[in-house]
Amino acid sequence: MSQFTVEPIGIIDSPYQEKFAVPRQPSLVPSAKAKLHLLGEANTPFAVEGLTQFSHIWLLFMFDQNIDKGWKPRVRPPRLGGNQKIGVFASRATFRPNHIGMSLVELTGISESKGQVSLILSGVDLVNGTPVIDIKPYLPYADSVDNAKGGYAESEPDVLKVEFSSEARKALDQQPDGQHQRQVIREVLAQDPRPAYKKNADDNNDYGVHLFHLNVQFKVHEQQVIVTSITPLASKD
Repeated sequence: MSQFTVEPIGIIDSPYQEKFAVPRQPSLVPSAKAKLHLLGEANTPFAVEGLTQFSHIWLLFMFDQNIDKGWKPRVRPPRLGGNQKIGVFASRATFRPNHIGMSLVELTGISESKGQVSLILSGVDLVNGTPVIDIKPYLPYADSVDNAKGGYAESEPDVLKVEFSSEARKALDQQPDGQHQRQVIREVLAQDPRPAYKKNADDNNDYGVHLFHLNVQFKVHEQQVIVTSITPLASKD
């Protein structure tokens, strides 16, 4: 069999600074905004001519942070509690033979500045810096199937209530875009990003997610997320 090499056509700029913060499917955090910066020969307005006719697009991307970890033919999907194994091709697990992912996202605009063409997106579920290898328009007549079966993921996942401590609220009030950041944090944590076996369980652990340039600390108690503190991430410089 022939082998193939793919080159990224773009790179994602998103608020998710680590895998732990990323929702398990696109559209679960609709307030999350991102940009796809096109690269190389794809970085031309000619390549996206006519794309704004479509409200949504498919992104094909690489799970680049998992490539060196290999893959297995059976996985434990979070929707099954992280305990039951099924075939990798019956899942959307990130550990796949060719490490290719697919997301349906909303296209809200296209910008061009100083020779950089960027797609403006919402509802993304991609880590900041994720390489994208292709873009395809979403076609409602072909891509939406009436009476389709969703298997073990037939319905949307349950969400938790999210509350902010006074300290966390004060920290966000000091941010220039604090109101938007609060909404994204709320939508992310409502999905309960803890390991699947922690679902429906209280624990005494402190957790943290890196969103935007912030370290968001939280606890889960009685099926409610409490954001305990929000502090700036240390500069990488």
